[in-house]
This record gives sequence, C-alpha cells and structure tokens, in this order.
Amino acid sequence: MKVTEHIAQAKDTLISFEILPPLKGKSIDSIWEHLDPLMEFNPAYINVTYHRSEHMFKKRADGSFDKVEIRKRPGTVGICAAIMNHYKVDAVPHLICGGFSKEETENALIDLNFLGIDNVLVLRGDAPKNETFFEAHPNGHRYATELLQQVVNMNNGMYLEEDLQGGIKTKFCIGVAGYPEKHFEAPNLQTDMNYLKKKVDGGADYIVTQMFFDNKKFFDFVAKCRENGITVPIIPGLKPLTSKKQLTVLPRIFHVDMPDEFANEVLKCKTDKDVELVGTEWLIQQSKELKAAGIPVLHYYTLGKPKVVQQVVSSIL
Repeated sequence: MKVTEHIAQAKDTLISFEILPPLKGKSIDSIWEHLDPLMEFNPAYINVTYHRSEHMFKKRADGSFDKVEIRKRPGTVGICAAIMNHYKVDAVPHLICGGFSKEETENALIDLNFLGIDNVLVLRGDAPKNETFFEAHPNGHRYATELLQQVVNMNNGMYLEEDLQGGIKTKFCIGVAGYPEKHFEAPNLQTDMNYLKKKVDGGADYIVTQMFFDNKKFFDFVAKCRENGITVPIIPGLKPLTSKKQLTVLPRIFHVDMPDEFANEVLKCKTDKDVELVGTEWLIQQSKELKAAGIPVLHYYTLGKPKVVQQVVSSIL
C-alpha cells in the first residue's frame, strides 16, 4: 500500500520507523532484533536507508596504496522485501543520487516493482565522509529533482532506452525530504522552499523532514509550505538524543539547532544514561504535541536505539 493511502485511510496519527541495513557480512537477524520490539505498535511502514560506496585506501606489501571502493551497507532492496515478507508491513526503500548511475537506479526500480514495493523516498544523498562536496556519479543524477523525474518517467512507462516500446508503468508513491531549518547548502529558507516546491510540482507525493528538536520550527515550516502552495502530507522525522556527545555532533552533521531549555537540561547530566532519560522525555513531549496537532504520521529514526523509541511510542499511544 502507498504511504498516501495509509494516510488517507487512517483515523489517527500513524507510526513509522527508519532503519539502517546491517554492515556487510552481518546477518539479517540484526534487523529482526531491532524491529521486533517495535512491531507491537503496528507501524504503517518501515523505511530502509540506501548507502553509496566509499573510497578507502588499502596498503600493498610494497608500502604503496590502492584506492578501492567499498559499500559497507548493501542490501536495501532485499531487506525491504524481507520486511514485507516477515512482518507483512510495507517497506519504503530510499533511493539516492550519490554513487549510482541512472542505469543502476533503473534496475533497482525494476526490482522494487517486481517485488511489489509501492513506495520510494528520493534523496540526493550526502557527500562521502572523506569528501567535502557532493559529486554526482558520471552517469548519474546531481539533484534529487532529476532522480525524482526518473521515477516519474517510469511511472509513465518511460525507460532510459528511448526505443523501448510498451514499457510497463510502475506505480511508485514518491516521498522527498524537507528541511524545517533549511538544507545547509541553501542560501536561505525561501530558496530551499522553492527547491522543495519544484520537487512537489515534479511529482512528489509526500514530504518527510530532517530531524528537529523544536516543534515550533516544524509548525512554522508546515505553515510556510502551505503559503507556498505545497499541499502534500508533511511527515515529521524524529530522533531521540541519547548521549551528551550528540548535543554537538547532531547540529554539526545535520545542521539542526537544539532548543535552549533542552540543551541546558542535557548539559546538567553527569552520565549518558541521564542524557538518555532527558532525551526520551523530550521526544515524548515532542510526539504528544505533534500528535495533538493532528500530524498524519510520526516517523522515528530508530538508528540503533529501538528501546528508546519503544518507550517513546508506548507513552503516546
């Protein structure tokens, strides 16, 4: 079922989760261990992130180095199929521009369509960890709008081979990312809003946001979207803060602000266990306020902390 269909049929706020594929060589059992505690909440769907290859240097016997590509977290498509088979819950694979050619993307979409997966979340993706700026694959897409157009084209039966006749039309429901505090590369919020409007006008069916810790920024973002003619569902992305280190790491990596009240409480904590308690309570209050406002879905970035998310969700349902 499509994300938009879940929303249309829902009588109350839905819950969804996001997970990482396991590191290469690890068992899928780690996915079940991660998700099993969360399934009691009947999530509408589960997002699975997509990861590009990274460049690494391996030392030769003679002391020189070889530059090699290693994809540390493969398996997104297979994990989505396994989740749908194992839990009978819809899965939403991420698709990214970085590190993938148009042909690789098309083949992934064909596989997803064959597997009966109805949804994709289209993202540009970040630059590799060891690189400052995002660089597109030589035969890939530079912008999320271009990747979005490829999915829309396939929904219209248009493939990369222009002479291919009678191509089957896919039926993907397409999500895109939104940034309540603007994308860090955008010069200002209005410019970022213009880019988002372009994605929606290009065929995006819903928006899921970057994490945030101040609900006012989300509500302001939604209001600004509506003022700019963006009418699709907007889903908040939520993450628990569980260590004092994250107080500085998350703003640096994800370019989000921490509210003064929240930051001050975290700074008072003596241990990360104390921080986890503060972070859990903060996320509970965030979730309750969003739910009371009639937000269609609460989307939790679980990323290694399923028990914290379990506690949060159990407190609001």
